[in-house]
Amino acid sequence: MAATRDRLILNLQELASLFAERRSQLAHEAGLRESEWRMLEEVEDEHFLPSLFARERSCTPAAVSKTLRALLDAGLVRARIDPRDGRQRRYELTAAGKRRLGGLRAAREEALSVIWSDLPERELARFTRFSESLVERLQAYADEQEPRPKRARPAG
Repeated sequence: MAATRDRLILNLQELASLFAERRSQLAHEAGLRESEWRMLEEVEDEHFLPSLFARERSCTPAAVSKTLRALLDAGLVRARIDPRDGRQRRYELTAAGKRRLGGLRAAREEALSVIWSDLPERELARFTRFSESLVERLQAYADEQEPRPKRARPAG
């Protein structure tokens, strides 16, 4: 059991590494950094807020600003003042940004098709169920391990 578990963990780590490497390759092929790709995907949603993006990604507002500036300078994103609230800026993809994101998605879909197309459906369904269960178990364990705030001791 332990040997199988250890092999499984190594395989999952390798899969995660390969997925990350492939995503980085796709971004590079499109002339982007991976962080820029992620931001393009977020800007596509009309409710993009840089501060929320920074918080969700656990990165600094300065890093988000730098990435956003690169996308603006490349003509992939445009900013405008929100007509309902002049204090807010709204970001949206330009036509070039939409094309770039579409090209990335097409390249990703092509790779997925090549890699996954001949895998047996039953095996994929089993792996999906197993991986969902594993994710739930890992998340529950991580939640249990979260450091708890220390309770104040009574004076005395």
